[in-house]
This record gives sequence, C-alpha cells and structure tokens, in this order.
Amino acid sequence: MPVREEEMKHLNGLLLQMAGLVETSIRESIKSLTERNSELARKVIEDDHKINSYDVKIDEECIRLIALKQPMGKDLRFITTAMKITTDLERIADNAVNISERALELNKEPLLKPYIDIPRMREIAQGMVRDAIDAFVNEDKRLAMDVIMRDDEVDDLNDMVLKELMFIMTQDPSTVYRAMKISYVSKYLERIADHATNVAEMVVYMVKGKIIRHMAPQEIDI
Repeated sequence: MPVREEEMKHLNGLLLQMAGLVETSIRESIKSLTERNSELARKVIEDDHKINSYDVKIDEECIRLIALKQPMGKDLRFITTAMKITTDLERIADNAVNISERALELNKEPLLKPYIDIPRMREIAQGMVRDAIDAFVNEDKRLAMDVIMRDDEVDDLNDMVLKELMFIMTQDPSTVYRAMKISYVSKYLERIADHATNVAEMVVYMVKGKIIRHMAPQEIDI
C-alpha cells in the first residue's frame, strides 16, 4: 500500500515545526549570552522538552509508515531520512541548551570582551539548519550542497575565536575561566553547523540515492 500524499505532508509538517523550535533555541541561546539575559537562557533550557517530544513523535510516525505501508524506493529513503534528521535536530537543540548553560555562568562574570564573531557564527549556523530543512522538504540537492559548503565558514570563525581567546588567556591568567566558557560556546556552534551538514548530506542521499559522507565537497558530483 503506497504512502498517501497527505501522510507525507503531515510528516513534513512535524519536521518543520520541530525545526522552527530548534531555530528559536539557537537564536535565543546566543541572545541570552550577548544580552546577558539569564531568564532567556533558562527558558531555552526549560523548553528543550518540547523539541524532545517532537523527536519521539516523528520517530513514531516514521515507524508507523514503515510498518503499515512497507514503502519502497524514494518513499522509503524519504521516511528513513526524516528519522535521521530528527536525531540531528535534537542534538542541535542540546547544543543550544549547552550554550544557555554557559550563558548562565558567564552572565555572573564581568564581560570579557564584546561578542562579535560568536553572533556571526550563530547567524551562519542557524541559516544552515534552516536551509538544510528547506532542502529536505523541497528535495533540493543544490541547496543541500550550498549548506555543506558553508560549514567551512563556521570552522574558520571557530578557529579565529579560539586563537583570540588563547591570546587573551596568555596575557592575563585571570581571564581563563571566562575565556574557556566562551570557547565552549564557539565549539557548540561549530557542532551545530556540523549537524546541519549531516542533514544536508542526507538530503543528497534521499534525492540522488548517493552517500556523500566523508567526501570532500570538491569530490562530490551531483
């Protein structure tokens, strides 16, 4: 029995709702840091259960479709990809929670330096998440590849942040606690971008049936 179009639309809808919550979590976690808003940080942490519930709900729907409809070919790739994507979205949200926890710690301390590269990393990483989900919904392999290419931008910014923090710590040992906490935030954003890249790679697999994990972007021919 084929999977009905309305069932696919329902699954898409659940994924979009989950992705919307994840995007909000990323944005507000960094905002809680840059604006020193601890209440917002606590809200991100408290709201994480909503994202977890979508993770379970989508997995259950995918399992139901596989069990009852026994999909083949493209439909099967779509459903199994959806299951994998929710795992990455849930882990992205976990990283936003981690950022919020570091914000709670840093907001109690004097500001080490203005946050410049961190908000830029957030903007790129959040855009990657959004575009990776759009690529999935629209089966857009070109947009997925664009997401994959952007990962280097976040990696480069992460390297810049870590080098600057290392310099600050060597100049003034009293900054070590704050600098280390900021370095964690940068690393969490880098991981968010990695998860968005994972999603984009799965989109390419769904659309083309081609596994591109562990391949350099220049080696990928789609």
